[in-house]
Amino acid sequence: MSDVTTASGTGTTPRGSSPLRDLGAALREWATTGVGVVRVLDRHGFGTVESGQLVAGTAAGSVAGALYRGALDDAVGPLAAAAVGGPHTQEAHVSEAVALDVGLACAGGATLLGHPLPAEPAFALGEALEREVPAALVSTTGGGGALVLSGPELGDVHGGLGSPELDAAAVDAARQLMRRGATVTERVQVEGDELLLDLWVPVPSVLVAGAGAIGEALVAQARLLGWGARTETELSVVQAAVGAFTDADVLVLLDHAPSFDAVLIDGLRRGRGFIGALGSRRTQTVRRQRLLKAGLTESDLAALRGPVGLDLGARTPAETAVSIVAQVIAARSGRAGTALAATDGRIGG
Repeated sequence: MSDVTTASGTGTTPRGSSPLRDLGAALREWATTGVGVVRVLDRHGFGTVESGQLVAGTAAGSVAGALYRGALDDAVGPLAAAAVGGPHTQEAHVSEAVALDVGLACAGGATLLGHPLPAEPAFALGEALEREVPAALVSTTGGGGALVLSGPELGDVHGGLGSPELDAAAVDAARQLMRRGATVTERVQVEGDELLLDLWVPVPSVLVAGAGAIGEALVAQARLLGWGARTETELSVVQAAVGAFTDADVLVLLDHAPSFDAVLIDGLRRGRGFIGALGSRRTQTVRRQRLLKAGLTESDLAALRGPVGLDLGARTPAETAVSIVAQVIAARSGRAGTALAATDGRIGG
């Protein structure tokens, strides 16, 4: 989401602010007066677009958020207002000219779902988005009910879908998706019903443990993607950081010193985030033997990406950094890192 739409039109978010934070603030403000939300139930075209597209609106016509860079504004505003009173679906289409004008790759169409968001879940979702903590919004694909989960483990639950069994299935589905560590929009079959689930996860934060040209290139590449990134060389600092990892966090270990095995042991046992280690085949084998001797199991080691990175034929530090972030993206999205031409699924998230 890149813009914030108000009753008077679409405007670019002021520099330094976050579209999701602005949307969260609007949700909190409007929670007690009645909120309708518009979500993407299905789409075709548009090229690669972000998951988690969401618009919120009031019956009076105020709207926050944007779908597909504002290309669907004509449909979204009235649908958000109508959704305050009950669920509605609507087909919307964008021509090639309009799509290119707003920065989309190509024309497309979407099935939009508008539905009410009661006060408690609206406030909870708004607070989570504003604070930039993980959050999920779940409803049936018909717009029945609204369940909001928030917090690092999606432990806070607000609202409901009409039955304890459906709520429990939705919570389990959201937490399973949370393990990917990436923002997603998915339709999920549970308990004989179909749910629309939007999950928002903060962007990755990359911790490079060790110094060198590859680390510098990796930090630069991560920042180019809008991710957080930093380099640390002190074992105690790295251990403390990994001990606080969420699923959105990434460790890339450059230092081959055996003392840093402790970081890998802690991280793999905790089971949070992406854990990768650089090094030759021989370095990986020797490290693996040490970790097994220290008590890790083969199952633990299956989560260690080492050598880290996809096989792109990288030769320079910059190319190696690209291969590493490519593997992180694939892992967070649950993809294999296969060439698009060799697949027949949806392009992008």
